[in-house]
Amino acid sequence: MADIRNNFVGIKSPNPFWLASAPPTDKAYNVIRAFKAGWGGVVWKTLGEEGPPVVNVNGPRYGAIWGADRRLLGLNNIELITDRDLQVNLREIKQVKKDWPDRAIVVSLMVPCVEESWKAILPVVEETEADGIELNFGCPHGMSERGMGAAVGQVPEYIEMVVRWCKANTRMPVITKLTPNITDVRKPARAALSGGTDAVSLINTINSITGVDLDSFAPQPTIDGKGSHGGYCGPAVKPIAMNMVAEIARDPETHGLPISGIGGITTWRDAAEFMALGAGNVQVCTAAMTYGFKIVQEMIAGLENWMDEKGHATLDDIVGRATPNVTDWQYLNLNYVAKAHIDQDACIKCGRCHIACEDTSHQAITNMVDGVRHFEVIEAECVGCNLCVNVCPVENCITMEPLAAGVMDQRTGKPVSPVYANWTTHPNNPMAKVAAE
Repeated sequence: MADIRNNFVGIKSPNPFWLASAPPTDKAYNVIRAFKAGWGGVVWKTLGEEGPPVVNVNGPRYGAIWGADRRLLGLNNIELITDRDLQVNLREIKQVKKDWPDRAIVVSLMVPCVEESWKAILPVVEETEADGIELNFGCPHGMSERGMGAAVGQVPEYIEMVVRWCKANTRMPVITKLTPNITDVRKPARAALSGGTDAVSLINTINSITGVDLDSFAPQPTIDGKGSHGGYCGPAVKPIAMNMVAEIARDPETHGLPISGIGGITTWRDAAEFMALGAGNVQVCTAAMTYGFKIVQEMIAGLENWMDEKGHATLDDIVGRATPNVTDWQYLNLNYVAKAHIDQDACIKCGRCHIACEDTSHQAITNMVDGVRHFEVIEAECVGCNLCVNVCPVENCITMEPLAAGVMDQRTGKPVSPVYANWTTHPNNPMAKVAAE
């Protein structure tokens, strides 16, 4: 059986599945239920400084995007950090850690961008014997208007400064949570590393409005006729999150920096993909809010079964395995040629491949052959774009088949070259670099 025990910057947990800082981790009751269900750790919902708690709206806090089958694809969240008293949270954290010593408990923090505020909260969190802290530099709504959350995470200099404050004033590992609401996520990651962070976690939620009520003309969720931008999460953000994880993992300046992957993780496969791109563990929120805490049992079983099937003994065998295969477009092999192939036995003759290719692509799929409805790839027109594969409703009915070196490409009339060649040396590139002889 594969060993999926996790050691993330010295924080140990029985598996790599943590609940992210969010409503599911706002109180001991929830966290205990999560641990009983099998979660390896939690990031406790973000704590603020001592004093009157923040005030949340007393109405809808979530907007949603659904698929055609009503499956939840994305949530828009306008909830703020915890609205429970700081001391109540601290007492609960301490008790839960005492009762569940084998589980990871990391405390998310957000206080004003003032050194004294951080110095004040760090000792009281440390006293709970929590395993670490996560600096919430990502919240895009409510708190950012107060100079916290994404307002800090969008300024690398602020990130570095606050991380330095924390590293100087706590023994606990520091995880810096990054906002995706920025042009280049590598810059805040580099800043966090310069400040001494032990790890980064990403992505936090994406600034969003998920819908507009066309009767009231108010954004959703609607509070007394008005709406606000919020944080977008769920399966729909997974591609964005994975790209940002990969960008940090392959950046020469941050390569090797531990990453906790967040963003749309719903299945064991999602988790494995994040880890293959460089995440040392993963955090989950929307999937738990949609399906309940027991979803982690499917994640654990699925990951273990896949690792056993593939011969991966520990998580170290998969973390970062895909990172070297992520490259920039200019380095892709322009001499690689693939053509679509339709399995006629599997084809249900719906015609979606034909109409997609005919109307929007390269007119490379027939719809009639000898007066009979028939869908077949015209290799002389196929550029291997893969659109037909993606619109086909039958899995593996259409596949992309690479042409071997030396085989004639009917579209170009030239044999496939066995030599790797990319855009940096292509004759059409005005800035092509000719290899030294």
